[in-house]
Amino acid sequence: MKLPPDDIRLRGIEKAAILFICLGEMKGAELMRQLTTHEIQSLVSAMSTLGTIPAATVETVLAEFSENVSGSSGVQGSVEMAERLLLTFMNDDQVAEIMGDLKGPASARNVWEAFSTLNEQTIASWLRGEHDQTIAAILTKVKPDVAARVVPMFGPERMAEITTRMIRIDVLPRHVTETLENVVRNELLAAASRKTTHDSKQRMADMFNKMDGAVFDRLAEELETRAPADFAAIKQKMFTFDDLIRLDANALQRIIRMAEGKTLALALRGAKKHVRDGMMGTLTQRMQDMLRAEMQDMGPVRARDTREAQSALIDIANELARQEIIRLPTQEDELLE
Repeated sequence: MKLPPDDIRLRGIEKAAILFICLGEMKGAELMRQLTTHEIQSLVSAMSTLGTIPAATVETVLAEFSENVSGSSGVQGSVEMAERLLLTFMNDDQVAEIMGDLKGPASARNVWEAFSTLNEQTIASWLRGEHDQTIAAILTKVKPDVAARVVPMFGPERMAEITTRMIRIDVLPRHVTETLENVVRNELLAAASRKTTHDSKQRMADMFNKMDGAVFDRLAEELETRAPADFAAIKQKMFTFDDLIRLDANALQRIIRMAEGKTLALALRGAKKHVRDGMMGTLTQRMQDMLRAEMQDMGPVRARDTREAQSALIDIANELARQEIIRLPTQEDELLE
């Protein structure tokens, strides 16, 4: 059923899309050449979902074109029309990139955006059992900063293989992209949604774990007043850098061995004395001496760098726990003891 003009509320980008449709492919293409890629993507997205716009609405939105459309039944916006317009001044690969998900289901437009919001540990764990080519294809679809954090989690050798495959991927065939979208949507995103729904306190605990200690301490005072019961439940699920020394020696040694480069030394530079001593105590005397020398040779370090190093160790611990290689103690354990 067509809605009368008064019932239609068009956004600015939709009005612009109607203008381009009225201009026709040649004139529209000439004007579109002056837009940025982002503006073109926004315009094409709006154009492809307009459907049938009543002539009266077109007259209202585009008064200067009323004479051209007043005697017609309106204009039609579609994916096909938008693609034809782009092809008048872009090559096939450029058009394919801009059209992207518009040819697929409407929900596909948000798949990769939603995927990119997931924790990198979650993404890496889910991808770990996949073929390197599949991992490479998926990581070319996510935001670069997300891919940059996920790739190193596969280890040096596999990271190099995945990255090489990513470099060699130009434009993925549409059927491959659709298959990947369906898998991501139906398996990972659906599971993540269920987890978020049923374990929101764990999600908040994970966020607090990543927060600067001083900031968290200030926030904790407020939350203990504003939401004491909920905050207490969240604290029971938290696992912080200081909690590492509550792990058994074997688990802690495994985490330390997996730390790359100067991560351990940086993390300990910003650690509390009892935490530093506790972690040192799991190492051989020779390793302790080497680590102390490394920490001394560093000179002054930024607090942010030490926090990032500590966060990296927590990430390693969380990943090992997800693989059920180690078990993380939480505040709940203390309550039960």
